[in-house]
Amino acid sequence: MMCSVFACLSCPASSAHFIYMLFSFSVDIISAIEFDRSGDHLATGDRGGRVVLFERTDTRDHVGHRRDLEKIDYPINKHPEFHYKTEFQSHEPEFDYLKSLEIGEKINKIRWCQSANGALFLLSTNDKTIKFWKVQEKKVKKVCDMNVDSTKAMGNGPIVGSSISASFKQSISNGGCRSSDFSFPTGGFPSLHLPVVTSHEMNLTARCRRIYAHAHDYHINSISNNSDGETFISADDLRINLWNLEISNQSFNIVDVKPANMEDLTEVITSAEFHSKQCNMLAYSSSKGSIRLIDMRQPALCDTHSILFEDQEAPGTRSCFTEIIASISDIKFAKDGRHILSRDYMTLKLWDINMDSGPVATFQVHEYLRPKLCDLYENDSVFDKFECCLSGDGLRVATGSYSNLFGVFGCSEGSTEATTLEASKNPMRRQGQTSSRALTTLGSLSGVVRRVKGADNSGVDANGNAFDFTTKLLHLAWHPTENSLACAASNSLYMYYA
Repeated sequence: MMCSVFACLSCPASSAHFIYMLFSFSVDIISAIEFDRSGDHLATGDRGGRVVLFERTDTRDHVGHRRDLEKIDYPINKHPEFHYKTEFQSHEPEFDYLKSLEIGEKINKIRWCQSANGALFLLSTNDKTIKFWKVQEKKVKKVCDMNVDSTKAMGNGPIVGSSISASFKQSISNGGCRSSDFSFPTGGFPSLHLPVVTSHEMNLTARCRRIYAHAHDYHINSISNNSDGETFISADDLRINLWNLEISNQSFNIVDVKPANMEDLTEVITSAEFHSKQCNMLAYSSSKGSIRLIDMRQPALCDTHSILFEDQEAPGTRSCFTEIIASISDIKFAKDGRHILSRDYMTLKLWDINMDSGPVATFQVHEYLRPKLCDLYENDSVFDKFECCLSGDGLRVATGSYSNLFGVFGCSEGSTEATTLEASKNPMRRQGQTSSRALTTLGSLSGVVRRVKGADNSGVDANGNAFDFTTKLLHLAWHPTENSLACAASNSLYMYYA
């Protein structure tokens, strides 16, 4: 069943957010979300293997690009509006007969590529196969003004009332006609003319340009585009491969952490990301809580890292869950390329690539869950992989949590901003008292519970509601140039704007 938009709701101006509701089926649960570089398009992938594209529509009424209009102080008072554009089936369920393994259709990651000639390009991947898609508008052409009058046709039989003589039907075995039976009338057939091809409405079509397969023995957890616009990487638990967009039958293995004896395996790759500006640099995180920055200008097989980022464990805090909660689930480079944002189960950390002694900022996200780690381990919640993102100006970071909550933190020097919002049709439900220590806010964002970095939050919100560990906000993306945040909660897409 194809996924379609159920509703596009515009909330009051004070709430400044929009909600895109999808049909409530398990296959419609959103598993990936990504803005393109311009911020004018948003892509989501779901567990059913489908990709849904949204397009920004509130800037169409103005001449020029929104950023250019802002430079000349052009008044734009509208909130950003994204409307449904198109959708297509990216992946289908497969079965690997050699390994007796079912390959699900769930979309793990989506990455936009550079657009060209009015067409959109993007990469999507499931556990094993990466696909390169081209989405463009095409004119639907139709042949019309035919010689045959369809109103006089009877099935596949002769045309009633045809101006052609009945003697024309007498033919010999090879298809010719006896000259004595048919004569061409003087002046020809005035009603006989060539058909005309006309162009009708424009249709959006998605075409799979290339398929990059059979390169990973383990599940793909990351794909990332290079700033050169020509290459990208894909990462699984033990290897990172480098691809050229134009070559689908060959890739280069640049990182391999698989030991000769699998019993000696101590950590796996959890996420990988290209540097936002330097095409020769990339970073990958591990299940031990470390981040390695590598330079591809050094050896072809990047077994050795250039810089290792690790946070020193506080003495006396080690437990049987220490390694599990230290595992990094996602990393992102800041737009300026100077900082790396990482998310583990308990915290959100900001790193300076020029300082490997420790993170420059740590934001407590799940500290209140530390006494409940045993229960979370029993129901596998401790293995949830939350994503993180940075604003385009690098002044704020965000990540998700349980009960469909997500936190936004100020990361500029001296900032104590810490805001928690709920992805809900009624975000005011979790509004609470403003902390006197929270000095800055995100403008008109509503439904907030402001918490301070390092605060020890209890297991209930400001209204005394217990957190729901079955509803979780795992995926979110920040607009590249504005304070707009897209969040995926189950099968719904929410957009917040400040």
